[in-house]
Amino acid sequence: MAKGRNRRDKAVRDQYEQLPYPPRNPEDEKTRLITGSPSQLDEVNHYLFRGEQDFSGPFRALVAGGGTGDAAIMLAQQLADRGDEGTVTYLDLSSASRQVVEARTRVRGLKNIEFHTGSLLNLPDMGFEPFDYIDCCGVLHHFEDPEEGLAALKSVLADGGGMGLMVYASLGRTGVYHIQEALKLLVGDENPEKQLPLAKAFVEGLPSTNWLVRNPFVGDHKMGEDAAFYDLLLHPRDRSYLVPDVIDLLKTSDMELVTFLEPVKYDPENFVKDRDVLKRIRQMNDADKAALAENLTGNIKTHIFYARKSGDLPGNIAETGPDMIPVLAERTPAEALAQTFRGKKIFQVSFDGEKVNFNLPDRISELVSLFDGNRTLSDIQTEMSLGGDGFRRLFAPSFKLLNSLNLLWLRKKGT
Repeated sequence: MAKGRNRRDKAVRDQYEQLPYPPRNPEDEKTRLITGSPSQLDEVNHYLFRGEQDFSGPFRALVAGGGTGDAAIMLAQQLADRGDEGTVTYLDLSSASRQVVEARTRVRGLKNIEFHTGSLLNLPDMGFEPFDYIDCCGVLHHFEDPEEGLAALKSVLADGGGMGLMVYASLGRTGVYHIQEALKLLVGDENPEKQLPLAKAFVEGLPSTNWLVRNPFVGDHKMGEDAAFYDLLLHPRDRSYLVPDVIDLLKTSDMELVTFLEPVKYDPENFVKDRDVLKRIRQMNDADKAALAENLTGNIKTHIFYARKSGDLPGNIAETGPDMIPVLAERTPAEALAQTFRGKKIFQVSFDGEKVNFNLPDRISELVSLFDGNRTLSDIQTEMSLGGDGFRRLFAPSFKLLNSLNLLWLRKKGT
């Protein structure tokens, strides 16, 4: 048993030494910053720190299994842009991946990342001070024992801190594991240089009835990058999760779910129209609703979520109040979003091919145009000449919609 595990551990390490993933060109840092969830600072603040974190002090972030560096670069750049004294610790078992991140860091001129090579399983013995925030995306599902990996992460998480995690989702990856099993039979444990040509020829000739061919949501094998193809279909150790599996995984380390992202995808009410069915759904708890939504849509490829220690004080998600500032996601300029809503009653969103219509709340365009990242809710209420109750009735549905789409968060004034 131990011999088999050691062989797979070596195979995983060898893969990322030969094929760092995801493939990145450091020179691209001159023209763009890759962002996403989890680990956008305003998003982290909203879901894990009640919108009250100022990211100084200093703020300590760990990117565990950092790969070629997207999360580490994003966190470090955001901290640097704000002038905050936060630091990012990067850890990965692949020295080749680390070289890519270090090169990207040099291009950007970042000075707030420290680099370490090794397995996150060694975290309890590496002598780190506790981290306020831990990013671990696309990693735990490659462990022989994901529970062991999560326990190692928790051992260096500060009380009151939290994690941003991503693991593969089962239903949206339908077909992936069928092909993985087929390729194990075909090319076995051969060197990647020998596996890739045969595997590509095999996949190129798949019949139209094959589940991977019929799955329109998975396309990494079509990118033309060896690293992407290998990571999807030839990975030596890979598993996926359903919603209940995610919750059970967290429980093994006495952790609990804060939220899945985007929340709207995990609300089955958005995909059901029958009144009797909706009535039954509204009687469910949040975990069962999320599981139902996953089975209902069938297109979720990854579970991205925030988690925290179960024993921490409740109430970590930011709540509305007069001194809270509504903050739009950086990729969403206020005026552009306001213009999108202006004059419309319905807003249509597509989730991997499934189109959903949302009723737009009253005056949402006017509200959004005032979300400049500086005005508090009290300021906005004054500008709209509304009383307290009237403003709350106006703001609540707009916030619910935009937050569920992961476009709007809250930050406390002064942070």
